[in-house]
Amino acid sequence: MTATPSPAYKDPALPVERRVEDLLARMTLEEKAGQLFHAMLMMNADGTPVTETDGSMLPFTTPELIEGRLLSHFNLLGTYGAREMAQWQNAVQEMAAATRLGIPVTLSTDPRHAFTDNVGASFNAGAFSAWPEALGLAAIGDPELVHRFADTVRREYLAVGFRVALHPQIDLASEPRWARQTGTFGSDARLTSELVGAYVRGLQGDRLGAGSVSAMVKHFPGGGPQKDGEDPHFAHGKEQVYPGGMREHHLEPFRAAVAAGCAQMMPYYGQPIGTDWEEVGFGFNEGVVTGLLREELGFEGIVCTDWGLLNDASIFGEVHPARAWGVEHLTVAERAARALEAGCDQFGGEQCPEVVVELVRSGRIPESRIDASVRRLLREKFTLGLFENPYVDPDAAARTVGRADFTALGAAAQRRSLTVLTNPGGFLPLADGPGPRPRLYVENVDAAVAAEYGEVAPDPAGADLAVLRLRTPYEPRENVFESFFHSGSLAFPEPELAKILALLDAVPTLVCINLERAAVIPEIAERAAALIADYGASDAALLDVAFGRAVPEGRLPFELPRSMAAVAVSRPDVPNDTENPVFTFGHGLNL
Repeated sequence: MTATPSPAYKDPALPVERRVEDLLARMTLEEKAGQLFHAMLMMNADGTPVTETDGSMLPFTTPELIEGRLLSHFNLLGTYGAREMAQWQNAVQEMAAATRLGIPVTLSTDPRHAFTDNVGASFNAGAFSAWPEALGLAAIGDPELVHRFADTVRREYLAVGFRVALHPQIDLASEPRWARQTGTFGSDARLTSELVGAYVRGLQGDRLGAGSVSAMVKHFPGGGPQKDGEDPHFAHGKEQVYPGGMREHHLEPFRAAVAAGCAQMMPYYGQPIGTDWEEVGFGFNEGVVTGLLREELGFEGIVCTDWGLLNDASIFGEVHPARAWGVEHLTVAERAARALEAGCDQFGGEQCPEVVVELVRSGRIPESRIDASVRRLLREKFTLGLFENPYVDPDAAARTVGRADFTALGAAAQRRSLTVLTNPGGFLPLADGPGPRPRLYVENVDAAVAAEYGEVAPDPAGADLAVLRLRTPYEPRENVFESFFHSGSLAFPEPELAKILALLDAVPTLVCINLERAAVIPEIAERAAALIADYGASDAALLDVAFGRAVPEGRLPFELPRSMAAVAVSRPDVPNDTENPVFTFGHGLNL
């Protein structure tokens, strides 16, 4: 009996384009529609796929999505061990291999290499090497380091099976209150443009291939100018405004990303107000996605919407409306049609392929339009080598993720990123040699770590000096999901400020403030014995710098305003626009 020849799409010797066309011709409309959705998955801690769900976070189980809805693009939520992630990845790929066409899964992730933990934006490093946030990389300002960082991310991601990075985030931090600044390279378009090129090349290499992680750059065309600094994950933050006329300025980093060859692009949620763009969210905005991104900038890669544009969703048991800003009145199907007509290829965080099927069958959207997006999505799977090598080695993953040299690189970057803001009288570096060890009073610092540098005092009265770690202030929000997005005032409220200043008056105090946004701290800056900014750094990193064991190189990636009144009257699209800031962009002292 003559053996049935293997389909052309399974032949790695054939050109990618031929394999794409062969596979596309074999696909049903339902299989095509499934490719247009980039949904979320979670995993069990033991490395097995989730086969039961209560619907509070994810509406469908993994088998329902892969076998029932024919999806093959997913981002993983949560933090897990490296070996377990690799085992889970393999189990998911086995599930996909058993489908009719055996299309492998493409797995993606939000950032996983720093200290922020926000289920809507990023995860703490966990098993991965720990680096400063993107703001910290910007504070160092070294493209070579950013390339090394992205290459490390690439290696650790490949080990567990992630093939798409839902980053870098290259919005400009032009509105001091905006919650998403920690993931950016700060307020400077020139620096951001320089660093994004290094970042994309570190993830993808000189060209996308089997050893690459695809970079999904976000949030086009620049998500920084949010009215009142509110975030457009939420309806009260949907408006994006340009009172300073600097719309083109926010585009500069995206031009650099396209020039660097980024494979994917994510439009933001924001609804532009008062421009010549249509006042609908960018994922629905044909003038922005097709006119600007595709035609003017020449981007030929995948455009994936930000998460949750079509359907209302339950998050932590609370219902959140679809982020369909400007098209809230449309049905789910009408919203999907608008996004496809705008030029988007894929719907982030959604899993409703039946909507696309009905759009085609009703004649609302031609199947040729679906084919155009499916071609892009399949082409990337073939280019990444997923059809040949969908599986990873759990033993190798356990050896690679968090490897000693990767961890050392991240630890060194943490130290370099620290930014000395004040050091009156040469308070730093502290004495670190023979002789009596200083008595240290610490707050928000691990006492066991502090004990490596001095004798830990139980209260300020018995201390020679204090070390106080703070975080940028914010206004708590009642909604559970929104509580992860630190928004509102940047100033410490009373009586918290009074308590901080009392400590600073009682004992010479080194203050280190974590800048996830531009804190308003004039009183603290005036009264601290020394003031350092961090963007994700361990206690050991801070104390190494304080005691002269490491050299800080950081420079502020945005200005620090003098008052909330100055913030309120600044223009959201104009970087570093507050009057008489306490510290200007680029400030930083040498020790």
